[in-house]
Amino acid sequence: MPRWKGVLRCRAHLPRPVVQGVGLCFLTFAIILPSFCHRLLYSYYFLRSLYLDSMSDQALAESYRRGQEALRFWNGPNSAPPPGVTHLAAHKSRPRLLVTVVTARRTEGREYHYLLQVMQQLASLLAACQGPGCPEVLVCDVESGPQGNEDVSLLEKRFRVVRSAEEEPVKGGAYVNTFEKEKRDYVYCLRRGWELLEPRNVVVLEDDALPRPDFFPVIDELLSRAFSSRSLYVKLYHPERLQRYWNPEPYRILEWVGLGLVGGGALLLLCCCCSALPCSALHLLFFALYVMAATELLGRHYLLEVRRLSPQLYAVSPATECCTPAMLFPGNASLRVAGYLDQEFCMKGRAKDTVLYQIVRSTRGERAHSLEPNLITHIGAFSSVRANPTHPRLL
Repeated sequence: MPRWKGVLRCRAHLPRPVVQGVGLCFLTFAIILPSFCHRLLYSYYFLRSLYLDSMSDQALAESYRRGQEALRFWNGPNSAPPPGVTHLAAHKSRPRLLVTVVTARRTEGREYHYLLQVMQQLASLLAACQGPGCPEVLVCDVESGPQGNEDVSLLEKRFRVVRSAEEEPVKGGAYVNTFEKEKRDYVYCLRRGWELLEPRNVVVLEDDALPRPDFFPVIDELLSRAFSSRSLYVKLYHPERLQRYWNPEPYRILEWVGLGLVGGGALLLLCCCCSALPCSALHLLFFALYVMAATELLGRHYLLEVRRLSPQLYAVSPATECCTPAMLFPGNASLRVAGYLDQEFCMKGRAKDTVLYQIVRSTRGERAHSLEPNLITHIGAFSSVRANPTHPRLL
């Protein structure tokens, strides 16, 4: 008997629901999702070999355009403070929120002017705020090289600037590794902001963390929630490529299973109403696994974007380990963090983000959280403290 006739005979003996399930999976995972997701950067279907280089070049070109626009803005007359607004003098103590931007001079990628991009965005967001309760902004320049950070000088007419190199010279020229210096600079900026203004809450941004348009409304919403007063810090950014469900973070597995049960249950009810399919536990399990597989392959990042519809929809979860470009320190937590970091020594493989994560896990009573989706866009293709690739890529 020809082989194809045997295959058809076996198919004829398979139950109809099994054939329908196999057909649905083939249609979804082999045709529909690949057709719609092959250009989505954080999808499993993304075709890196075809699109990654071109998308990376486009991102660099867009960042360069924004950087040059920001340079023109801060060199122009529009960079002056609005009438009646003073950022350099008569700062009121105890502002509800202080945004400290930590910056250093980059040896590569200076033409992108990351700091100027971030500060232009902050200036635009602050322009919508009127009254005594508006956030304060502090630029903390930790550049210790002889050339200085030329972009910072453009901001002094609009924002308060402090410089660690002027006040804390290196003693005896002792060598400090890059990761330890980065930590010390971070601690200096945390303490300096508190000394100057004694803020009620602090957000620390690295100079390549571009705030999103809803930055301040979401921060206000976070501070209004009860959990914030019990948090050592709230991370406002986690790399998109690490936001998948298939991840060591336990809460994401629970979220994934819950999404599968809810979505699978809805699909099962729909099928039961539109056909004679019986509603059984086995069918629910199939649809739950179907939804879980579809959402993971599509990319959790794109589901999180729906939460941007309202500040109240942003989710808070246990803190993740990686990366500190944007951090919220409620209350006087910034001083506690500075004290904790002072007791630790950073090195390769044990940078300040890893140290902070270990401190929370090992210190009784301390809690830390992460916000989803991200509240900033990480625009820094060129690092100021680490080696840079010859051709930066988005992934």
